[in-house]
Amino acid sequence: MGSPWKGFVEFTLPASPPTAFVSADLSSTSPVGLSLSPYGRSMSFDPGMLHNNGHTAYANGSGPGIRETGVVEKLLTSYGFIQCSERQARLFFHCSQYNGNLQELKIGDDVEFEVSSDRRTGKPIAVKLLKIKPEVLPEERISGQVVSSVPLNLDGKAAPGQVPTGSVCYERNGEVFYLTYTPDDVEGNVPLETGDKVSFYMETNKHTGAVSARNIQLVKKKQARCQGVVCATKEAFGFIERADVVKEIFFHYSEFKGDLEALQAGDDVEFTIKDRNGKEVATDVRLLPQGTVIFEDISIEQFEGTVVKVIPKVPTKNQSDPLPGRISTRIGFSEKELPFGEKDTKSKVTLLEGDHIQFNISTDRRDKLERATNIEILPDTFNLTKETREMGVIAAIRDGFGFIKCVDRDARMFFHFSEVLEESQLHISDEVEFTVVPVGSVKLFTKDMLSAQRNHAVRIKKLPKGTVSFHTQSEQRFVGVVEKEVVSASNKNTSPTKGKEKEAEEGVIAYEDCGVKLTVPYHVKDLEGGTYPQAGDKVEFCINEVKRTGHQSAVSIRVLNRNASNSRRLHGFVAALKDNFGFIETANHDQEVFFHYSEMCGDVDNLELGDTVEYTLSKGKGNKVSAEKVTKVAAVNGTGEDVGASVLAGKIIRPIRSVDPSQTEYQGLIEVTEEGGDKGQNYAFGIMGMTNKADCLQKGEHVKFQVCTVTQTGQKMACNVVPQRRAPVECVKDQFGFITYEVGESKKLFFHVKEVQDGVELQIGDEVEFSVVFNQRTGKCSACNVRRVSEGPKPVATPRPDRLVNRLKSITLDDASAPRLVILRQPRGPDNSKGFSVERKTRQPGVID
Repeated sequence: MGSPWKGFVEFTLPASPPTAFVSADLSSTSPVGLSLSPYGRSMSFDPGMLHNNGHTAYANGSGPGIRETGVVEKLLTSYGFIQCSERQARLFFHCSQYNGNLQELKIGDDVEFEVSSDRRTGKPIAVKLLKIKPEVLPEERISGQVVSSVPLNLDGKAAPGQVPTGSVCYERNGEVFYLTYTPDDVEGNVPLETGDKVSFYMETNKHTGAVSARNIQLVKKKQARCQGVVCATKEAFGFIERADVVKEIFFHYSEFKGDLEALQAGDDVEFTIKDRNGKEVATDVRLLPQGTVIFEDISIEQFEGTVVKVIPKVPTKNQSDPLPGRISTRIGFSEKELPFGEKDTKSKVTLLEGDHIQFNISTDRRDKLERATNIEILPDTFNLTKETREMGVIAAIRDGFGFIKCVDRDARMFFHFSEVLEESQLHISDEVEFTVVPVGSVKLFTKDMLSAQRNHAVRIKKLPKGTVSFHTQSEQRFVGVVEKEVVSASNKNTSPTKGKEKEAEEGVIAYEDCGVKLTVPYHVKDLEGGTYPQAGDKVEFCINEVKRTGHQSAVSIRVLNRNASNSRRLHGFVAALKDNFGFIETANHDQEVFFHYSEMCGDVDNLELGDTVEYTLSKGKGNKVSAEKVTKVAAVNGTGEDVGASVLAGKIIRPIRSVDPSQTEYQGLIEVTEEGGDKGQNYAFGIMGMTNKADCLQKGEHVKFQVCTVTQTGQKMACNVVPQRRAPVECVKDQFGFITYEVGESKKLFFHVKEVQDGVELQIGDEVEFSVVFNQRTGKCSACNVRRVSEGPKPVATPRPDRLVNRLKSITLDDASAPRLVILRQPRGPDNSKGFSVERKTRQPGVID
């Protein structure tokens, strides 16, 4: 093949090129063509060039018949532009130069053309265009997967004229390859999603060499992920309640991706459904954040209605309805009946037919079923149900259940805590109102527990104090004579530490009512005043009748006179109180007398140290003296009225016997320690000589006191004894601490922070004043009335070691070798803010935040 440059004549042009070039021989059939040199200074002449439709062909110097290839880059109504494949050039073309159906020509199509030049401008243009069919690889359909789908909306981010693309991938010899595709490459215009299985052919763009996918067919849609809530867990498997349909699905623990130990019923999960052995099972089970799965929408508005059908506590074999209860309500202008189940009540209180209730309406998102939920009994329901309400007092409380002492029944009534209407906790002696129902109409809690119980108390309502009364008391006062004196059932000679307190036998009072001679029993606890009635005493009383049994007894008994044979009554002061007995300090403050709680007239719980009592002495086995018929009376002067004005300082050389039971003497002794005429003199003291009767004065403690004279004996005794205790705080915990103070065998003394006066927060080393009290139940001493006297030394911060100080001084900001702290991630809360501004809380089932 000869050179295309053959026959060309090159010559040099003047500095200013001519404005026009004409043919050398106009009569010749061969036109003249001129071509500018790339340098602009020379021109090539080709006598073989021909005119073509007003354009000069072969402007690029190519010989006749040589064609180039390119890609349609821009396409408008009547013209377009082509990007050349073999060289860096962009050529204009007119649509009339396209040989074919112009409607089939698109941007990106490969074309073949010849190059010519525009007659007016001299610029190269493309002519005689032909569309080239793209070269494809062998027709082998490849299986792959959609990696990214074609975006449906580019939001103006795509360049003008740019076609949106997606990508697919396939595997060859362990390697994964990625190909692009356009919507036109998908057969049937099927929308593809990431993860879909597809098959396709590969196509190579001859111009760019890029390989793409075409003729894409959808093989299998990606398996959608479902959501649900774990509703049951077994030994090796469980069940999930689905969020898309009203149905449960099985899953094996091997399909759970996470910590199996943390999985529990109520957890939100997502999963994939697969068919195994003809049954649907959940696979690839993963946890979701709590509150993700919502089954129902609950109305904000609350409605009122009436229970027309209750849920049977013991379901029958044929019962298949999960919502067996029914509520009748009026919504708008129409009556409507709504179902409800066991979980739809706010509490476990038994519902009865006719109950007036308040509730919300729940609509299931899956099947649009409406039901009543958050059911709550309204206070006026007891007026509508016409049920018989009874009253009583809480007699015993156990773990989750208790017993009520009924006003109208002999037996105690069992109840479960779930039957309490109010959220407030019940305590022993609380007064309540309740309904009694047979065992068969309430759910069994413990079979063994209920085997002996035929009835239960349900729908329990707490009543104000004083509402419940087990008896009625006559307003009329009667007068009678003690016919039989109360005799204690306990043996006076029995050891005070053995056995529990026994109730005394009844006494008998004879009286007349409307001319009829009658008798009525009485008990010691029903006495009034400080006088203990004896046989022959004339008394005044009221009659009390028990509602349940009609049994009558005398109460509010007051002695009017007594015969001369009555024993002498003595006065004393409570010196010690033990578990079921105590000791009385005599009026002379020099001895103590034992008494048993069974001899106490009145409530023992109201008795405190230092209380004034009246009693009678009696001798038991072994001529041991004890007090009987003990009655609390109004307080009288303790150690006497003659109290010296001076305050002395002293030291305990012997405590009272209640502090040290091993000593034989009751009185304690104080030795004067301050300089003066009384130094070294000893003064006795008893329980009434102490300012704080509960204080536990130990041997060796320093005290301040005054001296008084006992009226009956003229003895000088210590009174207004106040201990002078000062000691440092050893340690302070959360709600308690210890003081460095020796009490008995212990080297430190316990105290509770509530015993610290003025709410001061004590620190280690603070010096405090305090009182010591003895706990009768535990046998240990503790501090009370703790008052800070002075603050302890402030803790001094330990100085930094010299090596660390020197190291810090040597480090500079420009020191590249210095250790640096780099913050990788700032702490953020659930709402993407610093810290946790939103309180975390447990999601309630069916409640939308």
